[in-house]
Amino acid sequence: MTGPRTVGLILCALLAIAFLAVDHHSARAAEPAQTAKPEACPRGEFRVVIDVGHTVDVPGADSARGVPEYAFNLRLGEDVKQALTDAGFAQVVLLITATAPWRGLVERAARANAAHADLFVSIHHDSVPDHLLQTWQYEGQDRQFNDDYPGFALFISDDNADPAGSLMFGRLLGKELQARGLQYTPHYTLPLMGHRRRELVDAAAGVYRYDRLIVLRETRMPALLLEAGSIVNRAEELELGTPERRALTSAAIVAAVDEFCAARAPPVATKTAAPVKRVNLSPPHSAFMPARSGSAAAPAR
Repeated sequence: MTGPRTVGLILCALLAIAFLAVDHHSARAAEPAQTAKPEACPRGEFRVVIDVGHTVDVPGADSARGVPEYAFNLRLGEDVKQALTDAGFAQVVLLITATAPWRGLVERAARANAAHADLFVSIHHDSVPDHLLQTWQYEGQDRQFNDDYPGFALFISDDNADPAGSLMFGRLLGKELQARGLQYTPHYTLPLMGHRRRELVDAAAGVYRYDRLIVLRETRMPALLLEAGSIVNRAEELELGTPERRALTSAAIVAAVDEFCAARAPPVATKTAAPVKRVNLSPPHSAFMPARSGSAAAPAR
């Protein structure tokens, strides 16, 4: 037969277990809610405009071997679009215009804005000011070159609608290009560049500030101009003409776009557990009193 003392000990144990359970749930409720993490990039919805710099009639600089810059821009632009499409970016626009500057530049920005693009990337290839060019003979003709300043360069505008977003993408792209063994050219910081000298806003990624570029200033989304390399540098010109070099640049752009898109994705909503009110379930004081004199204490288990 169960005595009163045994019943009291059982009640004490049950109350203690209930107390511990409530305390455990209260502690969990007191934990901070998980930080919301961005979703993976919604590639099918993210809109990218790849702008092919210059036009057929106004093709930009000539390379060291006489190839117009526009030809380099078009080939790389097509490869970038294909690489983005293959990666699942379903809304990529390859922007080509026949309208000459300056109207053509305004038209490019207007078309990107009308497309409600999330990102604008203008593809170019670099040269140097005329006073830095030298002359050599190639296939019986005088051509101009400069072998001193190979490398890519990235340009953003503080007058863009989203300069912080433009700089973020520039940093991501610079990192991805360098991860693939490509380096940026620092010569835009030198006094010898004259009026083409630019402020280097990120010395790690190779991002320069160029506020007056119409395609960067007039676009209403993050925008960047990429000089993919120097076509007046005789060694780099040959590299830039290869599928392998274009593949490196394209892969870097895809990786940077994906990172940028993920960073801009809305955070996943996380539920916060409702706080649990702590209830005092301590058993009556008498339940924890020592046994009276003459009675045996229950063994610990």
